[in-house]
Amino acid sequence: MNLTPEQMAIGRRNFLKAIAGVPAVAALGTAAAIRGPARGGAVRVGFVGVGGQGRALLGRLDPVFADVRAMADINPVSLQRADDVLKKNKRPAAKHYVEWRDMLQHEDLEGVIVAVPLWAHADVVCGALDAGKHVLCEKMMAWDTAGYTRMIETARKNTRILEIGYQRNYNPVYRSAYEGVMRQGLLGDVHYVRLAWHRNGNWRRTGDPPSKDFDASKWGYPTWDHLWNWRLYWKYSQGLFAELGSHQVNAVNWFLGATPQHVQATGGIHRYNDGREVPDHVYAIFDYPGGVTGSFTSVESNAFDERYEAFYGTKGTLIIRNENDAMLFDEGAGAKATGVEVAPKGAGALLDASETKPANAGGTARPAATETPAKPNQPSPSTIEIARFCSAVRVGTPLLCGPENATHSAAWCIAANEALKSGAKVTIDPGFKTT
Repeated sequence: MNLTPEQMAIGRRNFLKAIAGVPAVAALGTAAAIRGPARGGAVRVGFVGVGGQGRALLGRLDPVFADVRAMADINPVSLQRADDVLKKNKRPAAKHYVEWRDMLQHEDLEGVIVAVPLWAHADVVCGALDAGKHVLCEKMMAWDTAGYTRMIETARKNTRILEIGYQRNYNPVYRSAYEGVMRQGLLGDVHYVRLAWHRNGNWRRTGDPPSKDFDASKWGYPTWDHLWNWRLYWKYSQGLFAELGSHQVNAVNWFLGATPQHVQATGGIHRYNDGREVPDHVYAIFDYPGGVTGSFTSVESNAFDERYEAFYGTKGTLIIRNENDAMLFDEGAGAKATGVEVAPKGAGALLDASETKPANAGGTARPAATETPAKPNQPSPSTIEIARFCSAVRVGTPLLCGPENATHSAAWCIAANEALKSGAKVTIDPGFKTT
């Protein structure tokens, strides 16, 4: 995305002007604004999976809403690091379990937060739901259509809450963009959406097993590498489309109020031929009803574009960059800059509301996730997401994503990988009906 600083300044000013009066920040940005755990106290939760993403969620939760009683993980090192997160945040220690079923059997929990490898989502989530627990599960929803269909049916059967971790739905930047730009029709008719998530670095993680006799095969992984780098193997993963693309497509589906019908894709292992199975470069074209086309690209060889969602309409263009920087351009004036204006007072709180604090665009690799805390009085989207989940448990506060919406981005991922492997245009069938 080639915008000058002057253009970006004007785009930010236009965006802030457009959303003036939109209550999204006030409604989402403070714990006090979310009803719930004041009645009945914090929800008693357990974590299943406290690797990198699980610990990020653990570090971002608000103890007013969630009381962490126990954690289950097959890797003892992950449990030790999770202890450090709780200690750093001055929270009580949580009990350790290796087997998540043991945790559910022996602990008095109301909710479970699941952050295990994708292929295990359906089994863990359905097990927790059948045990009478409410569940917040990380994205993508499940490895296959049968898995996410089973998750929804199990939640309904047990009348339990199930939410999927698409944090953009809880991000004040996206909420404000939806309410102040999309719903107001400021873009006119949108016919093209461009999505990019570009990095310059190897997705493979390095690390030794927790002990010399650690046996990953007990849990279905033939080697330590298959456990540690599960994202690189088809048996456990749906690749870059799932880990990155599904976030962005989920947001586009929400903004457009539609779901994609067909997808074509290509890509391959172009840089890191290190034994992995999933591509390190992927490209997809997909279409929505009414003549709307989307494109998604993810590469591991250049980070200049970083990540963004761009909506191109007949009246204007909306760009949301790195989850925390929104710009709006009028189509009549284009993106041509005529001067630099200072953003209105208070803009920083909105434009800082992201999961991470990315550096400026460039060619350096960036980590896939960090545990950088939000600024004081400025909760991260994950903090808001967990609080809303707990509020839903206590007083029925509506979820902002919901499993039905999550199925559509999951169906896109599955179809995109099918298209990549077959070279054919694939019809997207969510395999689940909301009626």
